[in-house]
Amino acid sequence: MRRNPWFEFKQFRIEQQKSAMKVSTDSVLIGAWATVDEARVILDIGTGTGVIALMMAQRSSATVEAVEIDIDASQEALFNFNQSLWADRLTLLNDDFLIFANQRARSYDLIVSNPPFFVDSLKSKVKAVAVARHTDYLSHKQLLAGAKKLLSPKGMLSVILPYSCFTDFKEEARLFGFFLKRKTAVIPKVGKMPKRVLLELSLEACYPELEELTLLDVNGDYTQEYKRLTTEFYPAF
Repeated sequence: MRRNPWFEFKQFRIEQQKSAMKVSTDSVLIGAWATVDEARVILDIGTGTGVIALMMAQRSSATVEAVEIDIDASQEALFNFNQSLWADRLTLLNDDFLIFANQRARSYDLIVSNPPFFVDSLKSKVKAVAVARHTDYLSHKQLLAGAKKLLSPKGMLSVILPYSCFTDFKEEARLFGFFLKRKTAVIPKVGKMPKRVLLELSLEACYPELEELTLLDVNGDYTQEYKRLTTEFYPAF
């Protein structure tokens, strides 16, 4: 089935004809879950269509910057930004995050990302898809190193990853001086094992909040907790 060239949210629309990575449950989860309350400047790494950055702008009054290495995705994200209610607070930067992190002078209160996570797996023949999905192009260590350079002292890094990556990512983050502040295990359906994990990391020592979020009930319907989390965005909720 051909994927829809656009995705309609309650307050904005995403055009997704050019970007290799389309709107997904993962991107909506991290966009709805990340803590934005005290953030004045937010960075979205690997923005793709721009959906997470737009969710950050809707949920806060912060200035939101988005970095995207792929030129086609960058053009599409910029179009989506300019069509939104928050165009004056959204900035698109077509750049390699590794270069960006070494050159950027400002700091961020929140860095959010749905990063590449496939390791040593068969790559897509389409380069843009491979870049978006595989850690060869942005490893977790590189993400953490760049985030540490860019975060303000009280800033936070929020990411979504496969649950199988959690232990290794947490250990790598610890070596860079990050502390786990919040962890939500994402369970696809009642009775199943977690498939994704939402993580919030801080540079300040803290006791982590450990939670679970189940997406579907035994009948295959969306749970009330998932509806509450995403009700500001999905028209059906």
